[in-house]
Amino acid sequence: MPTEPRVLAVIPARWASSRFPGKPLANIAGIPMIQRVMCQTQKAKCVTEVIVATDDTRILELVNNNGGTAVMTSSEHESGTDRVAEVARDRDCDIVVNVQGDEPLMPPQNIDQVVKPLIEDTSTFVSSLRILIRDSKDLGDRNITKVVVDKFDSALYFSKAPIPWDRDAWSEDGPEALTSPLWFKHIGLYAYRKKFLMEYSALPLTPLEKMEKLEQLRILENGFSIKVVETEFDSTGVDSEADIKIIEKQLALSPEN
Repeated sequence: MPTEPRVLAVIPARWASSRFPGKPLANIAGIPMIQRVMCQTQKAKCVTEVIVATDDTRILELVNNNGGTAVMTSSEHESGTDRVAEVARDRDCDIVVNVQGDEPLMPPQNIDQVVKPLIEDTSTFVSSLRILIRDSKDLGDRNITKVVVDKFDSALYFSKAPIPWDRDAWSEDGPEALTSPLWFKHIGLYAYRKKFLMEYSALPLTPLEKMEKLEQLRILENGFSIKVVETEFDSTGVDSEADIKIIEKQLALSPEN
């Protein structure tokens, strides 16, 4: 009988942020944000171990003093993926999940869902999630990454631009309403086979990645496939202090979080 794969969830949490320095320790309804992310991740059924990867002793001490596990990583990393790869390199695991450190209401169901394709199909090296866009304003929002997939749920492209573009139906300003279930928001949650993560993180930056500022394009540009599964559970990220009020309102409506 095959053994269950060991799933390591890594939450990258760096102190420096141009828009919101110290964001991981931001107080959200009395609890630091990184602690909330950690607790949500621990609720995922598939996860064997949860580690916060940081470059700051304040974050390290907060996590370790509140029942979690944090490790120091290099301050030279250019991306969260590089930080995740540093932690995973010396860990006994089969699958690595990169959990965004600024999504305090991360649904545990999404973590289980993003790992599932790697458990079910050994030919899948990396997976992510998408959710249907229902509001045309979100399609035009440059803070929201969109994804287009093929009929096998493999990513064709990612962009901040509104893709796909309905050439015949839309004006230059885009749509007033979305009439078909074709537009999807990409949820930045990834599961990797450990070996693939090591190879991917060592690859040089690619032209489309540099242009779009989306590191997942490096995977596509090197000829690899990303399985992008549809989910019903969205997650709100914290980009600025103003976003904390939005999260606290959601918490008030869903106190189980």
